[in-house]
Amino acid sequence: MSLLQELQTEYPLPDSAIDFYQKYRYIKLKQVFSKEVLDFYGKKIDAEVDRLKGSLAPLNQRDTYGKAFLQLFNLWREDETVKEFIFSKRLAKIAADLMRVDGVRLYHDQALYKEAHGGITPWHADQYYWPLDNDHTITAWIPLQAVPKAMGPLEFSAGSHQIQEGRALAISDESETLIENRLRVTDFPHIIEAFDLGEVSFHSGWVFHRAGANTTDQIRRVMTVIYMDKEMRLKTPENEGQQNDWDTWCPGVSIGAVIDSPLNPVLYP
Repeated sequence: MSLLQELQTEYPLPDSAIDFYQKYRYIKLKQVFSKEVLDFYGKKIDAEVDRLKGSLAPLNQRDTYGKAFLQLFNLWREDETVKEFIFSKRLAKIAADLMRVDGVRLYHDQALYKEAHGGITPWHADQYYWPLDNDHTITAWIPLQAVPKAMGPLEFSAGSHQIQEGRALAISDESETLIENRLRVTDFPHIIEAFDLGEVSFHSGWVFHRAGANTTDQIRRVMTVIYMDKEMRLKTPENEGQQNDWDTWCPGVSIGAVIDSPLNPVLYP
């Protein structure tokens, strides 16, 4: 099987995995991609990150958000080979099946490279930033190498999409403290696990998650793809972040309309 064929081949997702995701709004799936796929496409993503990242202040001169990761968006528009990876039907079908929707659009992609000795990613819920009118959203978190605990893998508060408190907080020192204190008095399991090579996690827009510091001497290389129901509609922005996302990721879309801009193609079916 060629690498491109692997990206388009259906992943054997059991009903039990869909049920698990529906209950907890996160899941980790093993062997989603082979070492060969991650090696080949990972090098292409690395090259784009290196090309686009620009000059950076030293880690000790950045705020908490700046220490958390290098963050680069929509690499699918920068390189045709990277686009093959982002547009993987294998990945998009998993997203659609986990959400139990007929199809998914791309919201945007995002490289999240946590530098050696990079800081924590504070507790947060992604959908704080998204002007989307329902919770049929899901992020695929795709490590391009194995991620041991020391490297800062993604952590989840399983089932925490039910919590309303903390949804109005951007990623910050404040969100880390306030959300952690709120989660302490709940029964939601806190999942902190390493990621094997080829393992991919999926989480919904309202489930709370964080990542620890990268205490190793190697960069933690992760690519993410954010999907939404193909029938998702734009809502009136409720904060500055949502207004920015409307302008940046949903250009020309009207409030109440299906988000079908050129930046939001249907990736499955």
